[in-house]
Amino acid sequence: MAYSSIIKPTDYFNTKLYTGNATDNTAITGVGFTPSFLWGKNITDNGTNHYLINAVRGVTKELNTNSNSAEGTDATLIKSFDSDGFTLGDGSLNQSGKNFVSWNWKANGQGSSNTDGTINSTYTSVDTTSGFSIVQFTASGSGGTVGHGLGVAPKVMIFKRLDAASDWPFYHEFVGNVNMLFLNTSTAASNNSSILNSTSPTSSVFTVGSSNTVTGGDCIAYCFAEKTGFSKFGSYTGNNADDGTFVYTGFKPAWILTKRTDGNYKWLISNNKSSPFNQVFKYVSAEYGDGQADGMAMDFLSNGFKLRDNDAQRNTINPYIYMAFAESPFTANVDGGLPTTAR
Repeated sequence: MAYSSIIKPTDYFNTKLYTGNATDNTAITGVGFTPSFLWGKNITDNGTNHYLINAVRGVTKELNTNSNSAEGTDATLIKSFDSDGFTLGDGSLNQSGKNFVSWNWKANGQGSSNTDGTINSTYTSVDTTSGFSIVQFTASGSGGTVGHGLGVAPKVMIFKRLDAASDWPFYHEFVGNVNMLFLNTSTAASNNSSILNSTSPTSSVFTVGSSNTVTGGDCIAYCFAEKTGFSKFGSYTGNNADDGTFVYTGFKPAWILTKRTDGNYKWLISNNKSSPFNQVFKYVSAEYGDGQADGMAMDFLSNGFKLRDNDAQRNTINPYIYMAFAESPFTANVDGGLPTTAR
């Protein structure tokens, strides 16, 4: 049995739900750490953006997974990242009476330049314990290699060009380095070898090719390495039954993203705070501005997740990828091993 060295996953990733009040300088606490990356969404209303904000670029800069737009500037979203959460402005992440979800990851603030590759990063913010880094870089049209700082090869990387409208390339180890998914669209994985130059990341660098989604201007990359008992990035095949496929992660999940890779299917995100009990029905779609919806049920178990719906979005006899982060490890590396409990 694998033991996790991360006893408390909420020291590195945590979901925080809150209700907006349209009041400037509203502190949201209870995250448990200073976020370096926040992904926030109004889950009450349709037609509202996903907002991705990180400490490398600063709290006034935002991107939207439901759009291919260039980076925007909005000083009313987040005022600061704080020791136990963040402070809101009076903008779109703090509308009065609306419910919001925020997903928060820990890295290392703005970070510093990484010189491991042929292209020096502008900033690389990294937490090697949890296997997460944020990398800002500028590559010419010919591409090159960029240091990610993790010390092990990432299994998932999400890219976005900052200074121009472009799609969101999504590298997943299972899909490979030639075919690519895009987080802002529901389309199937397709041949886009020019994005990563058909090259998988190493323990020190990732490669970018000639595609203008990763070269020709300022870009950001979110890099995720797998850590036992905290994160798992894998694949599964559904079984088209309500008694669905079980997927072993080695922990009780807190957050799961899934995507069917062979067709036009949604990026579905479920979390343990929106659905605190099984079955987990609540989800949002990364590429749409819709509010939180019900459907595509699953159970969050002590050591993985089990599909409970035969919907084609998550559980037919087809290939799927997933990203998962832990609420608690199945067995923590403390006191001889403390097993987690089911929900």
